[in-house]
Amino acid sequence: MSDVVNAAVAALKDKLAGGIPGTAKFVIEGEGAVIIDGNGVRAGDDDADVTLTADRETFQGILSGDVNPTAAFMQGKLAVDGDMGLAMQLGAALG
Repeated sequence: MSDVVNAAVAALKDKLAGGIPGTAKFVIEGEGAVIIDGNGVRAGDDDADVTLTADRETFQGILSGDVNPTAAFMQGKLAVDGDMGLAMQLGAALG
């Protein structure tokens, strides 16, 4: 597991302490994946209701608040596959 994934897990645990209604996966290209569900946040590559894929720079920008998740999606920097409603809930929680 990469340092980027470990840092993402730590940051997302703070932002999404209560978990989410469903299962989401953030795929950080070239680094790995993070799973978020009702149990919290962990590194992993399980099946999910929604998968969000971005490069390391975009993902780190979203976590730091420098990149708006909706803007990243509209610019093609963040791909979403699956439950768009859940993706929007995540975007609101992170943005």
